[in-house]
Amino acid sequence: MSRPFRRLDIAGTALRDLDGLQFLRVLPESLEQLAAAAFHDLSYYLRPDFLDELTAVAADPATCANERFVCGALLRNAMIAAGGVLPLCQDTGTATIFAWRGERVLSGGGDEAALARGVARAWRENPLRDSQIAARSMFDEVNTGDNLPAQIDIRFAPGSEYHFMFVAKGGGSANKTLFHQGSKALLNEDALAAFLAEKIRQLGVAACPPYFLSVVVGGTSPEENLRTLKLASTGWLDSLPAAGDGRGAAFRDLAWEARVMKLAAASGWGAQFGGTHLALQARVIRLPRHAASCPVSLGVSCSAHRNMLGKITADGVFLEALDRNPARCLARLPPDTLAATAIDLDQPMPEILKQLAALPPGTLVSLNGPMIVARDMAHARFRERLRSGQPLPDYLMRHPVCYAGPARTPAGHAIGSFGPTTAQRMDDYLDELMIRGASRVTLAKGNRSEEAMCACVKHGGFYLGTIGGAAALIAKEHIVASEVIDFAELGMEAVLCIRVKNLPAFVIYDNRGGRLY
Repeated sequence: MSRPFRRLDIAGTALRDLDGLQFLRVLPESLEQLAAAAFHDLSYYLRPDFLDELTAVAADPATCANERFVCGALLRNAMIAAGGVLPLCQDTGTATIFAWRGERVLSGGGDEAALARGVARAWRENPLRDSQIAARSMFDEVNTGDNLPAQIDIRFAPGSEYHFMFVAKGGGSANKTLFHQGSKALLNEDALAAFLAEKIRQLGVAACPPYFLSVVVGGTSPEENLRTLKLASTGWLDSLPAAGDGRGAAFRDLAWEARVMKLAAASGWGAQFGGTHLALQARVIRLPRHAASCPVSLGVSCSAHRNMLGKITADGVFLEALDRNPARCLARLPPDTLAATAIDLDQPMPEILKQLAALPPGTLVSLNGPMIVARDMAHARFRERLRSGQPLPDYLMRHPVCYAGPARTPAGHAIGSFGPTTAQRMDDYLDELMIRGASRVTLAKGNRSEEAMCACVKHGGFYLGTIGGAAALIAKEHIVASEVIDFAELGMEAVLCIRVKNLPAFVIYDNRGGRLY
């Protein structure tokens, strides 16, 4: 994989001669500083070629208006994030590090601990979101407070260099990973095409497309299949050959990559609100398999496509050079042609519902006024209240509810990077709340279950979707005030009251059974 690198000002590497061989000495402090720098950069910058792909979609006259709107917002989000204050996404991710340590690299053996310290340092020194939850018993959990543990996978390689792939993987995109243990019956044109078409349709848009879509067929174990899937989603395996050797070598199937792209375009999901650009690229990797097994996996990297290379050599410590000037893309964007209907959220809820009832699904609205922010843990608390005989908080009846968990708030800002959470995770609660007059208008991302749509019809509610992956943009331009009003001990999952200004959203499901998707 050929990528530009920048040299970091990190000491602690040196060549040593032992028994006629040269060994690279790497200090633990170097590993810590490298990981800290990597996850800083991944939080704020994207690769230039990825930004160019988003720009091409937004600038293409054949692209539908909704997709141009989304891709334009993602590019503006990248420009704001590149300022180094508000991260690209509110879910700053699980830190994942793949490493290949040369056989002649001497590091003292504490590599995993040193890299983990670097991860914790990145989250401590930047306004990122601590998303890792540790169990104290089967059902009692606590936020670890430093985004650890990280997933760290170190393997040996020839030579005297140390190579890395750093990945910040959000929960929404990780949750869309699919694994299926099939058989030989799947390995023919019609069966595989039908299987992939169904699974791509099931992806939906909750993981913030446009996606980098990966498929892996085969594998000597489920674990190896899924590890390959994750590496394929970063581009690490792009240099694989285009055909197999009959001895078990992995390869890319370019014809099936093109076919997967056509299946994604035909799905109708598009870049979040309809269209043809569910995916920007696809990778299909074929692996060997046991005769009795045929593991198949499918996964996505979202529009916050956060992965980058690193290396330590005799010349120093290096990180892939990401794009620090996404503003260069904005001049290529056509004018935005979508008109939005303003919704005043300072009105009583019956008036908000009346205004939304006049709009067909697919309408772009502009939200102004107060909203409640609550997601998984807060909803579990609401249910606990109901089941213990307590009433629901009045704020759930008076205001729309946005499912979100923002990053930490930087100094001088109303809120940290703020983007919508996957709506489906709250579907189990929706009918129980709506029947009591709560959550009549909800805002999040992605499609919802049939049960959630039925709840909207039964109780006269609406579901709105806003852009996933534009967290820095939303925080900077559309949220003017924020305060914690309940469950402060839940940290990023505390209940907030925010005030929004011209927040864009689409009517996804209405109170009559109408739907955008």
